[in-house]
Amino acid sequence: MRSEKHSEKRTIALPMNTTKKKPSNRRHVAVSIRDVAKRAGVSIATVSRAVNRITSVDPELAKRVWKAVEEVGYVPNPQARALVSGRSKMLGLIVSEITNPFFPELVQEFENLAVAQGYEVMIGSTNYEPVRTEMLIRRMLQRNVDGVAVMTFGIEEDLVKKLVESEFPLVFVDAGPKLPNIRVLKVNYGGGIREAVQHLAALGHRNIAFITGPLRLRSAAARRDAFLSSMDELGLEVPSEHIVEGDHTMEGGMAAMEGLVASAELPTAVLCSNDMTAIGVFHALYRTTYKVPEDISVVGFDDIHLAQFMLPPLTTVQMSCKDLATAAVQALRAGIEPDHPRAAQKEWPISTRLVVRQSSAFPRGTLPARAQKAARRRETAAVK
Repeated sequence: MRSEKHSEKRTIALPMNTTKKKPSNRRHVAVSIRDVAKRAGVSIATVSRAVNRITSVDPELAKRVWKAVEEVGYVPNPQARALVSGRSKMLGLIVSEITNPFFPELVQEFENLAVAQGYEVMIGSTNYEPVRTEMLIRRMLQRNVDGVAVMTFGIEEDLVKKLVESEFPLVFVDAGPKLPNIRVLKVNYGGGIREAVQHLAALGHRNIAFITGPLRLRSAAARRDAFLSSMDELGLEVPSEHIVEGDHTMEGGMAAMEGLVASAELPTAVLCSNDMTAIGVFHALYRTTYKVPEDISVVGFDDIHLAQFMLPPLTTVQMSCKDLATAAVQALRAGIEPDHPRAAQKEWPISTRLVVRQSSAFPRGTLPARAQKAARRRETAAVK
C-alpha cells in the first residue's frame, strides 16, 4: 500500500503575471524634410533642391544634406516631390522584346545611368505589337513619367502623334514624328556594315549573302540598304536569292541559312542583320558538313555579350548598348530639364564599328584558305 505521502497530489502554485502589458505609446514618427534641414543646418529649400538634384546647389552643401538624409533615415516622397517640382523623376523605357539578349543589356545600361543621375525607370516590352506599344505609352503617361525612350527600332509615327501632346519629351531610334520635343538617336548602320563588307572583300569574298530582319522595320531596311550600297561600291553583284528576309530570331536565321544551303550557288560568306540571326546560321550549318569559317564566313550585327563566347567567336558589327543608353538618357534629360546644356540638340549620333573575331576567314578553295587549313593540320599533328 502506497503511503499517503506519495499518493497525495501536490499542487505547485506558479506566480502569475496579472498585470497586462500596456501598449507602447511610442509610435513610428515619419522623418520629415524639416528633420533633415535641422540635422544639416540648412534651410528646407536647400534640402529640397539637393534631394531633387538641382545643379545650382553648392556641392559641399549637397553633400552635407545627403549625409543628413542618411543619418535621419529620410525617404523622399515621390508624389509630393512631383507636386512641388512638377516632375516625377521617372523615365519610361520601351524595348522591342526581352528574349533577344541585346535588349536586356540595353535595359541594364539605361537603368544604371538613369539611377546614377537621380531618375527611376519604368520598363515595358512591346514584342513588336503596335497595340501593346500604344498601351505601354498610355500607361507611362498615366504614371506621370517625365519622358519616354522608345527603343523599338520601328514604330508607327501616327500612333505617337495621337497619344502624345507636342511638349512631352520622347526619344526614338532612327526617326520620329516631327514634334517640338522629339529627339532621335541616329544609328550609323552604313559605317559598320561597310566595314564588314570591306573586311570580307579584303579576305577575297565576292559571293556574299545577306539575311535581313523584318523589312517592315525601318532599321532592318536600313541595314539591308547599307549592305547593298556597300557591295555596289566595290562593284560586287548580289543575286536576288542571296537577300533573304529573316525575323531577327535564331529560328529565322536557321530557316534562312537552310534556304541558302539549298540554293543553286552557296555563298562563301553570310552577313546577318543581327547576332541572334547569326547564331541561328551557326546552328543550321552545324547540321551540315559545312564549317564556320572554313567553308562559310559568318558576320553578325549588335555585338551582344554572347557573341564573343560562340564557337568560333563571332565577327560582328558593334552597336554599343552603352552608347545607345547614354544617348537616350541624355536626350531625355535635354527634353525634360530646361537648363540642360544640350537642350537644343534634336539628333544624337550613334556610331557602329566592326569587331573582327574568328568566324570570318579566307573563302573556301582559295590558296590562302588551303594554306591556312594545312597549317592547322600540322599544328594538330604536332600536338598529338
